[in-house]
Amino acid sequence: MTATSTTNATTPPGGGAPPEPGGVVPRRSPIRLLPPGFLPPGLLFALPFLLLFAAFLVWPLVQGLWMSFTDIALTGRGGDFVGTANYAEALADAEMWRTVGHTLLFTLISTVPLVVVALVMALLVYTGLPGQWVWRLAFFAPYLLPVGVVALLWLWLYQPDLGLWNQLLTALGLDRVDWLSDQSVALWSIALTTLWWTVGFNFLLFLAALQAVPDHLYEAAAIDGAGAWRRLWSVTLPQLRRITGVVTVLQVLASLKVFDQVYLLTKGGPNGATRPVLEYMYDVGFTGYRLGYASAISYVFFAIVIAVSVAQLAFVPRKES
Repeated sequence: MTATSTTNATTPPGGGAPPEPGGVVPRRSPIRLLPPGFLPPGLLFALPFLLLFAAFLVWPLVQGLWMSFTDIALTGRGGDFVGTANYAEALADAEMWRTVGHTLLFTLISTVPLVVVALVMALLVYTGLPGQWVWRLAFFAPYLLPVGVVALLWLWLYQPDLGLWNQLLTALGLDRVDWLSDQSVALWSIALTTLWWTVGFNFLLFLAALQAVPDHLYEAAAIDGAGAWRRLWSVTLPQLRRITGVVTVLQVLASLKVFDQVYLLTKGGPNGATRPVLEYMYDVGFTGYRLGYASAISYVFFAIVIAVSVAQLAFVPRKES
C-alpha cells in the first residue's frame, strides 16, 4: 500500500518522467519536423509567401520570357524556337510604337494633375476645411469604385446628346464636344476620368505626410513673423519633397499600365487614337492568337518602364543622413 502511494505521488499525470528533486517536472522535448538550424525561423515564416510569389509571379515571368522566343499561338500550335525574330519584328512595328506614344502621352497628361490636385486637396483638408470627414470621404470614395462602375458613370457623362458635360456647355452657349469620338479630345477625356477615379489614393499619401510635419517648424516660422503663404512655401512644401517624389514615381508607373478605363470607354478608338500598348498586346495575343509575339512586345515595354523608373530615381530626393 505504501509503495503504491509513493509511485502515484512521484509520477506526473499522464505518465512521463518523474519529477526532479524539489518537485519540478521536466519539460518534454518538442517534436521537430526538421533538424535544428535547418532553416532560419524568419525564412520559415516567409516560406508560404515565397511559394505563392514564385508560383504566380516568378514562374509566369520566366514562362513569358521563353514564349517571347517562340512562335506559339493561342490555339496551342507552333511553339518552335525562333530566337530574337519576335523582338526584331516588335522594334520595327510602327503600330507598337504608336501605342507606346499614346501610353507615354497619357502618362504625362494624367500624372501632373494627379499629383498637383491631390496635393491641393490634402492642403485644404489639413488646414482645417470645415466638415473634414465629409471632404475626406468625398475625395477618397471614388477610388473604392470598380473600374466597370466608373466607366459606366462617365459614359453617361460624356454622352453627346444627354450627357451632363454637354448640357453644361449648351447652357453656357458653347458648342457640344464629342468627348470620346473626337481624336483630339478622347485621350484627355480618359485622363479626366482617371483623375476623378484615382486621385483619392495620392490625396491620402499627401495627407499622411502633412500630419507628420513637426509642429515646432510652424511655431518657429510664426515666431519669425511668417504668414500662411510663407509657411506654405518655406515649411510645408520643402517637408513634402520626398513624398512628392514617391507619389510621382508611383503615379507614373500606374499610368504606364493604363488599360481598363481605355478599353471600357473607347476600346482604343476613335481610329486607334487612345489605344495604349497594353491593349495592343491584348489584341495581338488574344485576337490575333500570336502569344509569342505579344510576349515579346510585353518585354520591350517592360524595358521601357524600367528605363523610365531608373530615370525618375535621379529626381527623387534622398533621405538626409
